[in-house]
Amino acid sequence: MVKPMIRVGLLWLVVGSVVPASAEVIGFDSARPGSLPAGWTSAMTHTGGAPKWEVVQDSAAPSKPNVLAQTSSDRTSGRFPLAVYEKANFKDGELSATFKTISGSGDQAAGLVWRYRDPDNYYIVRANALEDNVVLYKVEGGKRISLAPKGTPSRTYGVKHKVPKQTWTKLGVSFSGNQFVVSLDGQKIMEVEDSTFPGAGKVGLWTKADSVTYFDDFEVNQK
Repeated sequence: MVKPMIRVGLLWLVVGSVVPASAEVIGFDSARPGSLPAGWTSAMTHTGGAPKWEVVQDSAAPSKPNVLAQTSSDRTSGRFPLAVYEKANFKDGELSATFKTISGSGDQAAGLVWRYRDPDNYYIVRANALEDNVVLYKVEGGKRISLAPKGTPSRTYGVKHKVPKQTWTKLGVSFSGNQFVVSLDGQKIMEVEDSTFPGAGKVGLWTKADSVTYFDDFEVNQK
């Protein structure tokens, strides 16, 4: 016999069981331009000029009118600005965001962060429009280490893939236990396995060096 299901708010209630669903899409449209949205904090891995995360308007945004932008163009190599979403802390789930690289002579990067403990310990997958590749890393003790895709030699550096400049593109990652699956514009491009950070952590957005990058429709799905 099939058990009936009733949707109540963010819960699907099934006779004899309750299955939580906590998907959330953040479009930044209710936030005040020129400020960091409520529920977000700014951080940075390594030294250099301070990051500048702020809401700006973009008439071409996937959901108009606002986006979250990292607008500092400090060229310090190895400088990783972070925008951390403080309202989510979990182990397994999915993240995605649309992004558009605006400028950057050293880097034009956009990344998703999960299982974030602090600015020196987290996972991150990033797409780079200057290098045309997508790479998944762990940042452990402040050291960023690339993780090879499954089925490739241990020193393989991510996946070569066209990342268009100044074009809205969707980056996604799902994570369950030590298994991570990365997609770009809905296309699965690699799987990675790693057990460095097995517990829950926060999630967020990431850029590198002088990347000026816009983000919209940040989707958080806790499982």
